[in-house]
Amino acid sequence: MSGLVVAIVLFAAFLHAAWNAAIKVGTNKYFNTVLVTSGAGLVCAIVLPFVRQPAVDSWLFMLASVALQVVYFYLLAAAYRHGDMSEAYPIMRGTAPLLVALVSGSVIGEAVPALRWLGLAMLVAGILGLSLFGQTKTEDTKQALSSRSSRGFALLNACFIAAYTVVDGIGVRKSGAPAAYTMWIFLLTALVLLTVLMFRSRQEFFAYIKGKYLLGIAGGTGSVASYGLALWAMTLAPVAAIAALRETSILFATAIAAWVLHEKISARRLAAILLAVAGAIVIRYT
Repeated sequence: MSGLVVAIVLFAAFLHAAWNAAIKVGTNKYFNTVLVTSGAGLVCAIVLPFVRQPAVDSWLFMLASVALQVVYFYLLAAAYRHGDMSEAYPIMRGTAPLLVALVSGSVIGEAVPALRWLGLAMLVAGILGLSLFGQTKTEDTKQALSSRSSRGFALLNACFIAAYTVVDGIGVRKSGAPAAYTMWIFLLTALVLLTVLMFRSRQEFFAYIKGKYLLGIAGGTGSVASYGLALWAMTLAPVAAIAALRETSILFATAIAAWVLHEKISARRLAAILLAVAGAIVIRYT
């Protein structure tokens, strides 16, 4: 894997952590999620007419990805509604690459070298360690149940993340147009989420997003760029390796959680971060 690909995937990881933080800081996580996805859909709708369109063979994968990502966004909002970003994010993003690696050989036909398995194990162990170490003790049973719910939603969401990663890893290669393939996914996902919201909470949503339009555009642009860069990288390097390296977004998310959201990071959690970085280095050179 070239140094340029690694640098681009790491930048994509930073963008992913940033737009997740934008969702977390809002008072209504679901409305913030729809706001960000709508911003992404708007950006894509503007750009799509000017880029080469994906091949017909990729559309089935694209539609499957949209269905998976609609559920992903629902679960993302639920996980953040019940728990801290520094708790839910590592579980969601840390479990997914291991699941991708487990199925990539049989589904995509990519064998995972033994040394890369070591890097994957180190990366996943470090990322999951971030969610286990240094958590503050819950004050009552209600908080404990809420934290448990957040972990449950996050773990379930990891399955959907792994599923759409594998689907898109195949689809983007068949598309012949990674940029357009990515933008169609975001546009269609935004349309589905907005349509559902218009029937359920239209007035509440429009009242909530007043003055937050810049958040939607910025978060949406970061979301599109993050996933688009990752899919582009998948056309040049193994899907399992890219999926794992992209999950270093948890390192950026941890920093944001500490400095912006004021969540405490313990010494043991810092050790888990270093383990994840070591795993990323092993992946880089295998």
